[in-house]
Amino acid sequence: MKELTVGKNDAGQRLDRFLSKAMPLLPPALLQKYIRIRRVKCNGARCQRDQRLRTGDVLQLYINDEFFEQPREDNLFLTLFQPKMDILYEDSNILLVDKRPGMVVHADETEKVNTLINHIQAYLYQKREWSPRQENAFAPALCNRIDRNTGGIVIAAKNAEALRILTAKIRDREITKKYLCVTLGRMDPPEGKIECFLLKDEGKKQVSVYRRPVPGGKSAVTLYRTLESRGELSLTEAELLTGRTHQIRASFAAAGHPLLGDGKYGRGEINRRYGETRQALYSCFLRFDFPTDAGALSYLRGRSFQTPRIPFVEKYFPDAAFS
Repeated sequence: MKELTVGKNDAGQRLDRFLSKAMPLLPPALLQKYIRIRRVKCNGARCQRDQRLRTGDVLQLYINDEFFEQPREDNLFLTLFQPKMDILYEDSNILLVDKRPGMVVHADETEKVNTLINHIQAYLYQKREWSPRQENAFAPALCNRIDRNTGGIVIAAKNAEALRILTAKIRDREITKKYLCVTLGRMDPPEGKIECFLLKDEGKKQVSVYRRPVPGGKSAVTLYRTLESRGELSLTEAELLTGRTHQIRASFAAAGHPLLGDGKYGRGEINRRYGETRQALYSCFLRFDFPTDAGALSYLRGRSFQTPRIPFVEKYFPDAAFS
């Protein structure tokens, strides 16, 4: 329990508005709930959210210590009273989340609070599976990333051992990931491999594609398979043998078949014609291959997971089957 004494500069304010400024990490809905269930008292008595404070009033607050801290990037998850995410699978070690297009996975210059990792941390905190005050350094973390406008499966580790194992498995390519995308035109041949080198421009947040090695460039290998074509659009499955920034988007564009809706590597006139503002790309399938020892995660060996629905597939290829 903490106590706050109201000074003359705060007198006359409504209780809830005063507390929202005193505890910026406390979500407004949770603040109202705490007042209602008497976890906030004024001078030892029950109080109302709209009552006016007076100089010298003493507020007794039966609220977790975390909410009294100052906002920082690593504790903004506390402001999410109702975390929202589509969980595909969960156990004591990992979470598989189907990230929707439009959400960033980590904070960036455009979004600090409504990020996938904040929703995951808020979810686990509210389930009492994780408490930052009881951990020396670990916080639930993402094992893979997906661009803001790409949807699909993201793996989150609930503990340090799971994070260590999954990081190694992803690095050693022991986890199969497949994507679905809508490409312009028809690949020739309809099934094959795209091999190239990608050079990242940090300033432009874009990559350039080269057919031969270049200084600073990284090799990129993508397997693809055309599942269906309708007019100028094709539904294409892509499997990453390397995990490079914008690998699928840049590789297909360089091959002459950019993704529908891609504003960075695609064709603006076609995107506008279809009314698409996000790249039609989805990380739809994941399999834990684990040909080598996986320690505490060995029970996942051979298990596969698939997203239940992909909006752009339903829109353009409603009869398509994929696995």
